[in-house]
Amino acid sequence: MSYSVQLYTVRDAVEADLPGAIKRLAEIGYTQVEPYNFAARADELAKAFADNGLTAPTGHAPLLSADQDEIFAAAKRLGIHTVIDPYIPAEHWQDAESIQATASKLNAAAKKGAEYGIRVGYHNHAWELESTIEGTTALEYFETLLDPELVLEVDTYWAAVGGQDPVALLERLGDRVVAIHIKDGPIDNDRKAQLPAGQGKVPVLDVIAAAKSLEVGVVEFDDYSGDIFDGVAQSLAFLNAQASNEQSAGTGANAGA
Repeated sequence: MSYSVQLYTVRDAVEADLPGAIKRLAEIGYTQVEPYNFAARADELAKAFADNGLTAPTGHAPLLSADQDEIFAAAKRLGIHTVIDPYIPAEHWQDAESIQATASKLNAAAKKGAEYGIRVGYHNHAWELESTIEGTTALEYFETLLDPELVLEVDTYWAAVGGQDPVALLERLGDRVVAIHIKDGPIDNDRKAQLPAGQGKVPVLDVIAAAKSLEVGVVEFDDYSGDIFDGVAQSLAFLNAQASNEQSAGTGANAGA
């Protein structure tokens, strides 16, 4: 498992100076990023990634409301292996028929993505967890309708805002989850109150451990009251320190065996 950062987190910097924003993330220590709306700026992103030695295993794109061929072609250009639809509004999660329609459309998108060698996924907000369908959350009902090749990127913060224990949710969703959004804060709708990983109420390390098929953990802030580059730097430092501690513990255990 590796760590990435969602470029939407630094969207103001990206819009003002894309190459400069990417360079700053690389200087902080990120080796992977998750771009958004990448088809519109694929050439710029490709150059910035190459210049800074970055890869983008995942990317966000509106698969159900934009040209899928354009999206998948851009993903292939950028080396994105998994294209994730990041946002389907709350009104589509209130009844079984609407969720079935969304699942059907994403299943079709996944078949087209497969022609490009690209996997398709979905990323939640709070409303997919607040809504209950047939005795379970709308997100979990949705998961049962997806073809086997589709995956989920669980935004663990919004899952908690939606009233779910993100650890238990990840355990229930199992191998379907290959990516998570790592964010922290007071677990409410005040986006400006979000905090670097390890500084809020989300049990970040337990969340990561609960995702057994996790390929990438993506640091994200929807917003932040401080300097955003400092925020993502603090998050990465926390995650890297934990990984280092685990490695040291493993080495010590092996040495004592």
